[in-house]
Amino acid sequence: METSSLLPLAAVLVPVATTAVIVLTRSSAAVRDASLVIGALLTFGVVAATAPATLRGEVPTSSLGELLPGVEVTFAADGMGLIFAVLASFLWVLAGGYAIGYMRGDNAANQTRFYAFYSLCLSTAFAVAFAGDLLTFFIAYELLTITTYPLVTHKGDAKAIRAGRVYLGYLLTGGALVLLAMIIIYAQTGDLTFTAGGFVGDQLGSTLTIVVFALFALGFGTKAGLMPLHAWLPGAMVAPTPVSALLHAVAVVKGGVFAVGRAVGFVLGPGAIAAVDVQGFLAAVAGATILIASIIALRQDHLKRRLAYSTIAHLAYIVLGFSLLSEGAFEGSLLHILNHGVAKITLFFAAGAIHIAAHKDHVSELDGIGRRMPFTMAAFALASFSLAGLPPAGGFLSKFTLVSGALEAEAYVHAAIMVGSGLFTAGYLFPVVYRAFFRPAPDAPGGPAPSLPPTPEPEPTRAPEPALAVAGPADEAGEPAAPVDTAARAPATAPGEPAAPVDTAARAPATAPAHTAAPRHPTGPTEPADTADTADPQHDSTDPHQHDSTDPHHDHHGHDHHGHDDHGEASALMVVPLFTTGVLSILLGLADWTGLYELAGSVAAAVTGGGA
Repeated sequence: METSSLLPLAAVLVPVATTAVIVLTRSSAAVRDASLVIGALLTFGVVAATAPATLRGEVPTSSLGELLPGVEVTFAADGMGLIFAVLASFLWVLAGGYAIGYMRGDNAANQTRFYAFYSLCLSTAFAVAFAGDLLTFFIAYELLTITTYPLVTHKGDAKAIRAGRVYLGYLLTGGALVLLAMIIIYAQTGDLTFTAGGFVGDQLGSTLTIVVFALFALGFGTKAGLMPLHAWLPGAMVAPTPVSALLHAVAVVKGGVFAVGRAVGFVLGPGAIAAVDVQGFLAAVAGATILIASIIALRQDHLKRRLAYSTIAHLAYIVLGFSLLSEGAFEGSLLHILNHGVAKITLFFAAGAIHIAAHKDHVSELDGIGRRMPFTMAAFALASFSLAGLPPAGGFLSKFTLVSGALEAEAYVHAAIMVGSGLFTAGYLFPVVYRAFFRPAPDAPGGPAPSLPPTPEPEPTRAPEPALAVAGPADEAGEPAAPVDTAARAPATAPGEPAAPVDTAARAPATAPAHTAAPRHPTGPTEPADTADTADPQHDSTDPHQHDSTDPHHDHHGHDHHGHDDHGEASALMVVPLFTTGVLSILLGLADWTGLYELAGSVAAAVTGGGA
C-alpha cells in the first residue's frame, strides 16, 4: 500500500546537499571532512526513519510529476529497495570515515573533488534503490555510472584514464541496451511502474519478451560483471581503495545485480519469463562466471585484483539466484546482496589499510603481517569466513538459502556449482589469512630473508672530468640528490681557452641517508589537496599491474615513501570501520535482528506469487 512521504526523496537529496557543503568548505580540510561523515549519518537516519513503514507493509512514496504520459517520476521505499538502501546508507557512514583516513595517509591529490563525487554517487545509488518505475530507475542507473567515473580516474595518470574509458565504454553501452528495452516495453504497454511479479505479463508476446529479456541481461549484466562483459571491473582497481570498496560493495556492481532483480521480479515477472523459457541462458552464463572468475582469482597475486575476481564470482551468485525464478533463490539473492556487501567492503578496507600502513599490495608480501596488524587481519579473516559460507556467518545463511532455492527449482547442477565455489572462495582467501598469522615475517628471527634489490659493485675511483654528472645538494627530505651537470657550473672562460677543471668532490655535499629523513607528509588534516598538492599523481603503488621490488619509492629498510614506519596498524579512521564490518559479517548470520531477512522473504514471496 502506497503512502505519501518525502523520506525516499530526502534520502536522495541529502547526499547532494552534502556534496555542496563539501565544495563550499574546501578551504578548511577539517570542516570538509566532517561534512562527509555528518552527511552520511543524516542519510542513514533518513533511511532508518523510512524502515518501520516498509516493514509494516507500506510503501512510502515521493512523486515528482509526469515525465512521460502515464509515467510519473517516483521514489518508492518498497521492500527490495529498502534492503539496498539500508546496506548503502550504513556502509557509507563507515566508508566516509575510512576514506578520510586513507586519503590523508596516502597524501592524495584533489581530496575535495574526491569527497564531492564520493557523496554524489551515493545519491544516485539511493535513487536506484528507491526508484518506483523503470524510467526513474534508468535515469538514476546512468547517473550512477557518470558520477563514479571521476572516482575511477581520480589519479589522473595514463592507467587511470585508460581504465575510465573502458569503464564508460562498457557501462554506457549496457545502458543503451536497457534504454532500447524500456522503449519497447513502453510502446507496447504504456506503463513502466514496478510491480511485484511484473507488469508486462503476456503483453509483449513471445518474440518481444525474449528480445527484451536479452537486452536486460546484456545491459544490466555489464554492470553486474557477468563474463564476458566484466573486463571493465578489474581495470577499475587503479582507483583509490575507498573507490574499489564503494564499487564492489555498495554502488556500481550492486546496482547491476539489483537491476537484474528488478527486471526479473518487477518488470517482466517470473511467469512471463518462464513462459518463453529463456531463464536458462542467464543461469548458464552466471554459473560459468562463478567458476571461471573463481579460478582466475586463485591465480592473482595482487590482493585487489584477487578481490575483484572474487566480486565477479559472487555477483554471479546473485544473478543466478534471480534467474532460477524460485522463491527461495530470489530470497537468497536478496540476502547475498546484503551479506556480500558487508564482507566484501571489509576485505577492500583491509587491503587499503595494508597499503597505507605497510605498503604491501601483493599476497606474496603478507607473511607475518597479522602480528603487525592484528585488528586488520582479524577482520579480513572474519569476512573471508563469511564469503566462504562457513556457519555462523551471514554468508552461510545467504548461500544456504540460495542452494535451497536452486534445489527448489530442480537446478541441481547450479546447486552443485554454488556449493563447489565455496571451496574456491576458501582457496583464494584463506591462504591470505594463513600467511598473515602462521608464517613468519621476513624480518622476524628465523624468517625468510627479505627480497632486496642487488647491491651494485663499487666502481673504481676515477679522476674528475670536466663534464661529469655528480650529486647536488641533498634535498630536505633526505632523498638522494639530483645529478648536477658540472660543466654548467664551471666558471666561464674566454673563447679558445681550456675550461678550468672542477673539483667535483668539493662541489658535491654528501647526501644524508634516506632513513634519517624527517617525515615528508603530515598524517593529520591538511589543507585541501586541490590547492596544495604534494602527491605524485604518477605514483600508484596500488596499481594491479605494477610490482617492482626495485621501485625507488619502495624502501626495503622498514620505511615507506610517506615517511611512516612500516610497523603497526593504519589510523583509527581506517581500522575502526573495517573491524566493525568484519564483526558485522559474522553477526548478520546469528539472528534476523535487523528484520531485513524476513523482509527479503516477503519480497520473494510477492514476486514469485505474483508471477504464478
